[in-house]
Amino acid sequence: DFDLPLSLPGQTFHRTVRRALRDIPYGETRTYKEVAESVGNPNAVRAVGTACATNPLPLVIPCHRVLRSDGGIGGYLGGSDAKKLLLALERPL
Repeated sequence: DFDLPLSLPGQTFHRTVRRALRDIPYGETRTYKEVAESVGNPNAVRAVGTACATNPLPLVIPCHRVLRSDGGIGGYLGGSDAKKLLLALERPL
């Protein structure tokens, strides 16, 4: 958990998505579609991906917890290996 004030840059929709990402619990994942639905715009799957890709604080705002609906890992600012590592670290023992 991080407890710090954040000023999220970017478009209003991207800020909304990044706030929603902070609500994904440690060790859990969501799909881009589920995140789009959670912010009230189920057709904005690609825009959710863009919000994740431009996330200025990827460890504080856990965009690595967002996966593709087909089970694929999806993209990550730090690369797919970093995303896989972060997901593995969060897996329950």
